[in-house]
Amino acid sequence: MKFKRQLISMIAIGGLAVTGLAGCASGDTPSGGESSAAGGGDGEYKLSFIQGVAGDEFYISMQCGIEEEAAKLGATVNTQGPAKFDPTLQKPIIDSVVASKPDAILVAPTDVTAMQAPLRAAADAGIKVVLVDTTVEDPSFAASQIASDNLGGGAEAFKAIQELHPDGGKVLVISVDPGISTTDARAEGFEKAVGEDSKFEYLGVQYSHNDPAEAARLVTAALAKDPDIVGIFAANLFSAEGTATGVRQSGKQDTVSIVGFDAGPAQVAQLKEGTVQALVAQQPATIGSDGVQQAIKAIKGEKTEEKIQTGFKVLTLDNIETDGADYVYKSSCS
Repeated sequence: MKFKRQLISMIAIGGLAVTGLAGCASGDTPSGGESSAAGGGDGEYKLSFIQGVAGDEFYISMQCGIEEEAAKLGATVNTQGPAKFDPTLQKPIIDSVVASKPDAILVAPTDVTAMQAPLRAAADAGIKVVLVDTTVEDPSFAASQIASDNLGGGAEAFKAIQELHPDGGKVLVISVDPGISTTDARAEGFEKAVGEDSKFEYLGVQYSHNDPAEAARLVTAALAKDPDIVGIFAANLFSAEGTATGVRQSGKQDTVSIVGFDAGPAQVAQLKEGTVQALVAQQPATIGSDGVQQAIKAIKGEKTEEKIQTGFKVLTLDNIETDGADYVYKSSCS
């Protein structure tokens, strides 16, 4: 299903991002270890990148941007991430990295509250902290924060559904878990946009815990309860993957439009198949490269930018083979 008109949007960010939600085998090392960035320099700067979750192309693409920029600036990078987007799994990694005393940490916090104390402790230990993608309740300790416009992205997702269903109908959000800055903002942006159009009824947010199988189950149940749902916004990569599966299993491909956030290979395949009608693609490599630049400035004692805004692009069948192709996330850095 194509849009009536091509939907391409590059948006400057007014706030912080999510998920968004990658370990790249070429860059991963055991806890406390160190690996050189691709073509890295003399190791003058020791950086650690702590992902939100391993196995997510969003964070793989971010890692690639980090490694490329680190190589240019003479830094080495250690990359680690929890098996799930879970603060109880991420905290031990943060503690281990802090014990190894890198010059700077680039980190995507998995919870705005639970990650506050561990990351402040890192900053108090003299380690420069750069928040990439997600944030915490009080980021004042951070040298910089870099993310996408998640409120705007959520609103843009609703616009895509509006375009496809001008007569209105019921809409639903499938997200990860509450308490994640990026996905919470995406759902908020979507809800606010829905509220401005009386033809649509907002059914709220359901949480998949970043599990595609759980997202599929939620969608299947939702469509059984409300068979007249016309659109679903999947707030991150794994949510989109599972939502597409649930819609397909329910036999609703011709009546339910899906807009996903993030653009991994699986999501792009679903777009091309027609299961997903649009994808809101972030710029994770840019977030990563900007993060390295800010980290090294902080190490040198130079002035850093408190917040950096990256953009996103809405991918459709109309542009995925042309200018949208560059926004597809990577599965590896090689």
